[in-house]
Amino acid sequence: MQELSTELLDFPFDERCVATEPAHPRDAARLMVIDRAAGTVEHAHVRDLPRWIGAGDALVVNETSVLRARLCMDGTEGLLLEPCADGTWRMLVRRAKRYGPGAVLALVTPHGTDTGDAIELVARDAEAWRVRIIAGPQGGGPDAVIERSGWTPLPPYILKSRTTRGEQGNDDADRAEYQTVYADAAARGSVAAPTAGLHFTDALLAQLRASGVRQASLTLHVGAGTFKPIDAAKLSEHPMHSERMTVPSATMALLAERPRPRLVAVGTTSVRALESLPADAPANGWSGSTSILIAPGHQFRNVDAMLTNFHLPRSTLLALVGAFVGLERLKELYAIAQRDGYRFYSFGDAMLIV
Repeated sequence: MQELSTELLDFPFDERCVATEPAHPRDAARLMVIDRAAGTVEHAHVRDLPRWIGAGDALVVNETSVLRARLCMDGTEGLLLEPCADGTWRMLVRRAKRYGPGAVLALVTPHGTDTGDAIELVARDAEAWRVRIIAGPQGGGPDAVIERSGWTPLPPYILKSRTTRGEQGNDDADRAEYQTVYADAAARGSVAAPTAGLHFTDALLAQLRASGVRQASLTLHVGAGTFKPIDAAKLSEHPMHSERMTVPSATMALLAERPRPRLVAVGTTSVRALESLPADAPANGWSGSTSILIAPGHQFRNVDAMLTNFHLPRSTLLALVGAFVGLERLKELYAIAQRDGYRFYSFGDAMLIV
């Protein structure tokens, strides 16, 4: 990785470009297509992907499912991060200094119902709290409580933009829209969606399969660190977050084929997972965690093309895409996107880089 000043990850941004809801239908989102070899830029829609992805290609998707990880409590709110071995959870708590160990905070559900569910603060854990999830009269374990009392963990910039624009959100709609159509309910472990995958419909996936595109899966549970801005002066000084991932045997077999199909990674999470695989990863699948930081200078081993959204300034996601297409070129493309009215971030439009 090249030594990179964080200032180089800045770009002028118009806040009006933040998308506060997805395109309807999903594949009606706009698509900017960048051909690196030809140096061309085309403008289309996600539903047009079969023009650029066809027989001989493999689409690699992240099947993780999003937890209802945002918890609203009396006077504050929190974001669940991950379960711990002792049955507690790590959770970020807003205005955490107001509370001490043993505090019990009643949960406020998206529908305003009183379930009796609550959170008990157990102990501080670095920047987070260890908390115990307490079920109300309806009973059940932590999963049941999160399901009925948790909120969709939309990124802060969407919530802020909705407030600024006077828009009213609907958590039931958010829950359906902030989940890919291929998400595996058994792999519910992300606190953010793999957002490039939100553009796909079942019909578009069927059309791609009919044209000879194979679909491969992996699971990377997206953590809250994906939203953490780079505060360090140099990118190499940024404390990269760790995320759990699994690549099954069927996807490993695809990587081993010779000649190998062109791998089109759907989203930066799929890119991170594929590029994190050790060279000696076993053919029967690999599980572990990754804290890879992909930035200009990275030599891509497994990713040939990428579908991604438009990302935040000073983010590791911007650095990753900049490594694939060139950072200065990427900033030129982002200026074009803003000029032409593309929508940015999690619910925004997409970019295909081939």
